[in-house]
This record gives sequence, C-alpha cells and structure tokens, in this order.
Amino acid sequence: MNLPETGRTAEDLLAELARLKEHDLPVRGGQVTSYVYDTGRPEVHEAAARAYFEMLEVNSLDPTAFPSVVEMEKQVVGAVADLLGGGHGIFTSGGTESIMLAVKAARDEAGLDRPNLVLPVTAHPAFHKAAHYLGVEVRQVPVDLATYQVSARAVAEVIDADTVLVVVSAPSYPQGAIDPVEEVAAMAAAAGVRCHVDACVGGWLLPWLREAGADVPPFDLSVPGVTSLSCDLHKFGYAPKGASVVLFADPGTRRRAYFASAAWPGYTIINATVQSSRSAGSLGGAWATLQSLGRQGYLELGRATLEAATRLRKGIAAIDGLRVLGEPESTLIAFAGDDVDVFTLADEARARGWFLQPQLSYAGIPANLHITVTGVTLAGVEAMLSVIAESAEAARRLGPPAVPDGLVELITGLDLDALDDATFAELAASVGVDLRPGAGQPRMAVVNAVLDALPAELREAILVRFLSVIYG
Repeated sequence: MNLPETGRTAEDLLAELARLKEHDLPVRGGQVTSYVYDTGRPEVHEAAARAYFEMLEVNSLDPTAFPSVVEMEKQVVGAVADLLGGGHGIFTSGGTESIMLAVKAARDEAGLDRPNLVLPVTAHPAFHKAAHYLGVEVRQVPVDLATYQVSARAVAEVIDADTVLVVVSAPSYPQGAIDPVEEVAAMAAAAGVRCHVDACVGGWLLPWLREAGADVPPFDLSVPGVTSLSCDLHKFGYAPKGASVVLFADPGTRRRAYFASAAWPGYTIINATVQSSRSAGSLGGAWATLQSLGRQGYLELGRATLEAATRLRKGIAAIDGLRVLGEPESTLIAFAGDDVDVFTLADEARARGWFLQPQLSYAGIPANLHITVTGVTLAGVEAMLSVIAESAEAARRLGPPAVPDGLVELITGLDLDALDDATFAELAASVGVDLRPGAGQPRMAVVNAVLDALPAELREAILVRFLSVIYG
C-alpha cells in the first residue's frame, strides 16, 4: 500500500473496506460452521459493537489510569467465576493467551529445570504454542478411538516428577468429547500435579446445556484437583473477538501468571496478560454482550443449540456414506466419510455457499469435517443437511482429489529451507494450487489430501510456507 498524499474520507474508506470484504466468508447466518459465533440476534451484536467502539481507545496497560477497565473486568471475570466454580481470573485476548498464562503460571510455580506438559492428542494446539514459547516439553497421550476421550490411567503412565501441568478438555474441539475431568484431576492431585481444564469452547456453553436438559458431567473449578480453567467469551459467550478468561483456583497461582519489571529507568511495568498496551474495546464488547443477553438469553441459546446439534447428528448419520465420530456431548460435531472423500465434500459445500471445516487425520483419528453449532444454526438445520447430502453425492461421483503421482514423495524429499517463496508458489501452482495474487480461491481438496498424507512435522513446515506466500 502506498500512503495517500492527503487523507481520505470515512465514506471512501468504508467503501473500500466493503470491496476488500467481497470474498470473505459471511460472519452472520450460520453458513460458516467455524471461526464465527452468531446468536441470530442483531440487537445483541449491535450493543456489543457500540460498547467496543466506546472503549476502543482506552488502554488496558495501566488500570490506575483507567479505572473503568478494572470495574468492567471484575464484572466480566466475576460472571465467569460465578458460573464455573469460583476462582480468581484474568481477562485475555483469547483462548491462546489464556492457555499461555495457565502454562506460565504452572511452570513458574513448579520451578523445575526441565518442565513438561501432559495432554491428550485432542488438546488444542495452543498448548503446543505455549510450550514452545515457554520452554516446556509436550507429552501427548492417545485417546480412545471410540469415545475420543483420554483416560486417567493413560495420563498417569506419562506424568513424572517434572510434569508441571496436566490438561483435559471440556470439550475437545475436534470431536466435541468431554474428557473425564473428575478422574484425571483426582489422579493429578494425588500425584501432586496441577490440572488445567481447557473449556475455551465449552466453558460458557456447557452450563446452559445442562440447564436445558443435557447430561453434562462436572468439569469446572468446583471439581477437586482442578487448578485452572480457560473459557472464551468470543465463542459461546457471543462477544466480539478478543475476549477470554483464565481462572485460577488459588490467587497465588494467578500472581504467577503476571509479569512485572522495574529494571529500567522508565515507567513501572506490571502486566496481567502477555500483551502490554491493548485496547479495552474487546472488554467493553464482552461486558455489553453478557449484559445484553443475561441468564435467560443464554439459556434460550443453549436450548436452541442443543436442539440443532441433536437434529444435525441424526441427520448426518442418516446420509449414506457419512458417520458422526463418537457421541459428542456438546454442540461440536465431526463426521467422516466411508465411500465419500470429505475434502472433496468440503469443496462442494463451499461451492454451494457453506463452509465446513476440514480436519486432517491424526493419531488414528480419520480425516473429517467439523461443525460448530451456534445459536443461529437451528433456523438453518434442514438447509445445512440438504447441502451436506448434495455435496456428499457430488463428492462420491467425483471421487478423491487427483494428487499427481510422486508428489507426496517429492515434497517429503524437498529441502524447504532452500526454496524461496516465489519458487514455492510456482511449485504449488504446478499441481493446481495457485496461491499467487489474483489467482482466486483454490479448491482445497488436493491441498488437504497432500497434507493428510504427510507427517505432522512436514505438514507444519508446508503450512508455514503457504502463509508466507499468501502474505507475500
């Protein structure tokens, strides 16, 4: 972008923003089944947007300068703690930052030279990211391939004297399964190890599903042995992006998540989060969303998502060649194909205006498609099932994507570090995946098929190169 010689009007800028967004996935309506969460209530989103804008320029860096930040955060965190078994919390920018702080607090409290983190293979990659940044070893534990849950016995076999934290999910994102929190937390406590519940997806959903009649097992800070928990408000709290809370059972552990520095001649530094300066807009948006919906609003949304998820699970299971993975206890659904290639199915659904999220195979779990059911999904359940059925039939006719002979072996043998981004882009274009500017949206089935055939480490390296090429 060339900086304009003179300033542009707001109307001009908004018109260009609209043009730039022409090919974005829609954030409302329920046809995008991941990344966005929609209540179907425009007045709630409007209230959040106005509160976000009101707090946009308030800096959360120094709460003594802006006491509104303290009051709003205490209210938001207090609401989460009240719903999820108490504790002492921090408002963060999202699940990854909440998880980062939980891992930091556990690492610093343990004070070990070679700390490790034990988690199921279904745990969110944010834990791997936190461990990478914080110098903690990750030890993965397989899950049962029928239930997609980890067992306390399997976790116990992996922990040792250097384990600083054990992780369970409520639910795990890939298949929507809730790990046996009570059993794992009790085992961890007996071993003197902290236990974190990743409830980023389910924390602000499962309690409302329980009130709506779902059988939801205990999972929060009221469970003995659970020492911390993460809960995103920009998921089923329906707040604007940038809103999460991490809770600690003990205030001393929360203090371990903080960072302070006085080793310089400038202003004193004390950060509750990874970020320093940050807009209070997301805090304002979260506060307004909670206030706008209230308990009754969330309960009504819980009932709607529960009904939609039930109908979707039954409807998908009735489509020839498709099967739901496990018995999801939340409103996250994953389904695989028997004689249907799911990556081709996803492309066909997208051509019909629906985004279903592809998930690669890993640790014995087959490639599948993921659906996050939100408050707006119920109104479009039949339309979604119709698109899935049509796309499955089209995918059956087309068959799996045509991966050029020898391509996987070629990629496996490549020295990716020796290729510049331009050469990598040309290589991708030669197999039908043109990432270069102006090429448009490629069909992703062949990309996902190639990635699915590669080991995780090489998948990661390829993904890094894709991102580098896209941003240029």
